[in-house]
Amino acid sequence: MKKILYTLVLLPFLMIAQEELIIENVMLTVNPEKIVEFEAGIAAHNKKFHAEGPYGARVYNILNGQNAGKYMLIMGPLPWSAMDDRPHSEEHSSDNAENISKYLMPEVEVNYMKIHPELSNFSRDFKINKVSVFMIDVKRFKRKDFMDKVIKKVVKVYEEKMPDQLYGVYSNEMNNRSGLDFGWVEFFDNSSWLGKEDKFPQYFEEVHGARSFQGFLADVEATTDGDSTEIWVLREDLSGTSAQVKALSRQ
Repeated sequence: MKKILYTLVLLPFLMIAQEELIIENVMLTVNPEKIVEFEAGIAAHNKKFHAEGPYGARVYNILNGQNAGKYMLIMGPLPWSAMDDRPHSEEHSSDNAENISKYLMPEVEVNYMKIHPELSNFSRDFKINKVSVFMIDVKRFKRKDFMDKVIKKVVKVYEEKMPDQLYGVYSNEMNNRSGLDFGWVEFFDNSSWLGKEDKFPQYFEEVHGARSFQGFLADVEATTDGDSTEIWVLREDLSGTSAQVKALSRQ
């Protein structure tokens, strides 16, 4: 079975990490009158306190949907055991309060997404630019069926028909009522990618057999309650960690 050895972080850290890895997603709503001050503050903060290692942070603009105009701050990946040692000095807290938090609106959403490296594909070096985030609401008690009957079949199609497409597979570590149970994240450079012809149904039947796609749709309906897609664009100028991602070795 293929297994990814490294995921979106410095290689030495993952070589010693034996635990499952998570990514902390923090969605921020900024006071529209204070965007300039917020961006200056979070850029300086991340470059000082979140520039490398498991606590490195990236910032994205959300372009569409109900969260359009908001910012997504992502820290990690890191194991749960590292959460207690995240930056929490008085200097860090003071800088965050003075240069970031005071420019935010009250609403905030935090999710912890577990990486599934054995299902993901980061097979070459690349720079993060644009990201398609496909979130799925999984029915109660149907997670195993969803993984076996839906996700693993999709992964097989990508492996055989779209091996060059880079993507990450994630599941939410916390129960929620927001429909954010599972994430399929694809990376691309140009918006023309969004307009490409959708050949997935054709590819699915070429991989899994004639007339198999209707059965797949039935499995999707039986295991999920809905889905949504957001497009994020990396703000490297606001991030601490660079946009560069190293190729992931497989075995």
